[in-house]
Amino acid sequence: MKADTSALRMPLPAVPDTRFALGRQVATWGLVAAVMIVLPMLFTQGFSLSMLSQMGIAVIFALSYNMLLGQTGMLSFGHAVHFGLGSFVCAHALNRIGAGEFGLPVTLIPLVGGFAGLAFGIVFGYVTTKRSGTPFAMISLGIAEMVAASALMFPGFFGGEGGITTNRVLGDPVMGVSYGPQIEVYYLIAGWCLACMIAMFALTQTPLGRMANAVRDNAERVRFVGYNPTRVRYWMFCLASFFAGIAGGLATINYEIVTAETLGLMASGNVLVMAFVGGVGHFFGPVIGAVLVSFLQSALSTYTKAWLLYFGLFFVMMVLFAPGGIASLFAVHGAPLRHGLFRRLIPGYLLSGVCLLVMVLGFVALVEMLYHVEQGADMGTEFDLFGLHIDVTGAASWLAAGAVFIAGLVLFVLTLPVIRRAWTHVHGELQARDAA
Repeated sequence: MKADTSALRMPLPAVPDTRFALGRQVATWGLVAAVMIVLPMLFTQGFSLSMLSQMGIAVIFALSYNMLLGQTGMLSFGHAVHFGLGSFVCAHALNRIGAGEFGLPVTLIPLVGGFAGLAFGIVFGYVTTKRSGTPFAMISLGIAEMVAASALMFPGFFGGEGGITTNRVLGDPVMGVSYGPQIEVYYLIAGWCLACMIAMFALTQTPLGRMANAVRDNAERVRFVGYNPTRVRYWMFCLASFFAGIAGGLATINYEIVTAETLGLMASGNVLVMAFVGGVGHFFGPVIGAVLVSFLQSALSTYTKAWLLYFGLFFVMMVLFAPGGIASLFAVHGAPLRHGLFRRLIPGYLLSGVCLLVMVLGFVALVEMLYHVEQGADMGTEFDLFGLHIDVTGAASWLAAGAVFIAGLVLFVLTLPVIRRAWTHVHGELQARDAA
């Protein structure tokens, strides 16, 4: 009797081409490196270089926070503790190098911050990762308050209210690099940023990264298959603290001063906003959020004193209408782009975008006028906005701004059905192609 060998003749499942995946990763990171190299050539002003440096630091910080929230599901209200403590340790290290008591190139100082963040992460993580969910968030908040309070209790280490100042230009230049000019500091930050991004992305592809995602989704199933969720959370917490410390070390080199604000709740809330706005469900989401939030904070604070109001409203709008972050908006449009259907959405987007812009212009005019009225003599009653001269004492300015805002709002609401119909047609076409 012959054995049935039909199963042996069945085609084997396709094996992924690892060479193609590796080539795609090399191309992606090569493109990121090229952008980092070219950006300071396009934006050569001192303010632009400072902003780009700030963005690089924020990218590392936001990605390290995403290791907790996005990959492991741990909502932390005290992640800036490791950023700030790494900054303080690096400031002391730089001062020791300047005094000749410690020998280390300035280029490697961020590693000092990284290991400092890791050391504190080992201690604090042992306590915080014993619990998950809301208890973890509350414990992290308590530790953040404790460390912030210690900043004034131990002035020898934290420098009191004035913080600690340092100098990044130490010794003779190495190969002409002294880190005096901002462009040299930018490329140092860019190099560390690229290395940390690659390392954190590689971590997501490891068994630890995969198990962290499993702990985020269902910790009980992870325990059933033989893994300890607490241990996974602890390892991810420690690694996130390491990268946060690197970001803190780069901040010390960039600003040459460290204060207690770097480890306070404001800094922890800021990195949470970066990760959430960009999209914690995607690796490059926090990168987008860090770049955008850093730009908004730097640019808006330069042009208006009401920038915190605009920033807060922007965050609220993102939570209400795009809870998945900006990266989720790109992901939603992936299928229409691949199938060549995105062009059907463009007319509705353009129409709604124009109406939204009109509404925002009217709203900004009203806010700025109210701000000038409240400030009184400090800001005056007349100012220029969008090329127009506005007098807050005249009724015509208020009526015009209000009319622009209301008209933009009404037109924007009226254009929403256009977008809905376009999306309905696109989804129908995609389903038809999938069925075929």
